[in-house]
Amino acid sequence: MVKIKEVFTSIQGEGPYVGYKQLFIRFCGCNLNCDYCDTDFDANEAKEYSASEIISIISSNTDCHSVSLTGGEPLLNKDFIKEFAPKSKLPIYLETNGTLYIELGEVVDYISYISADIKLPSATGLKPLWKEHDKFFETASQKNLFAKVVFDKNITQDEISNITNLCSKYNIELILQPMMRGKSRGKSRGKSRGKSRGKYPDIEPDFMQKILDSCLKIYPKTRLIPQVHKFIDII
Repeated sequence: MVKIKEVFTSIQGEGPYVGYKQLFIRFCGCNLNCDYCDTDFDANEAKEYSASEIISIISSNTDCHSVSLTGGEPLLNKDFIKEFAPKSKLPIYLETNGTLYIELGEVVDYISYISADIKLPSATGLKPLWKEHDKFFETASQKNLFAKVVFDKNITQDEISNITNLCSKYNIELILQPMMRGKSRGKSRGKSRGKSRGKYPDIEPDFMQKILDSCLKIYPKTRLIPQVHKFIDII
């Protein structure tokens, strides 16, 4: 049994798989505390699920593209993932902060898609995590992997060099995601926020274009994709 904040179906709104219907399983807890995080993954009011219950829910939603394990940080629940993922009738899509490479190594054989964040100190308020991200990408390199970077007006040239070089090292797609504070993907948080708040990026279009161009000069496999689910007002 493990505490899960919520289980729901919706449309993937981030990265190269935008528009696919997914079954979202939002786990509680995270090993990081990013300044911009607005997702409710607290264990209060969470429900306990068994692996068999999750397998049953997956079996009832086979019209979905995949099962998105999100949070919080799903890899904090690696033992639970090992219980149900091998029996899933749908591919597993892991949304992760890209730091828990040891935990990933224990479940990577059951994962089909990996959306791994690269955490920029300028946006998160955290210490640099380049070594952790490097080891994570090395562990995930044989999977369908892409990197997602949330950035704001404080992004630095050193950070641009680091993210492009890291993605180039593993030949993975780099997704730039302009920061959009406000209404989050989670159902519980979505209810508590005004519909208009957070629907547009915090930074100007010219600056977004500048950052994209700066990355493309170093690494051509770069795209800029905002959080589309906020634009179309879905959870």
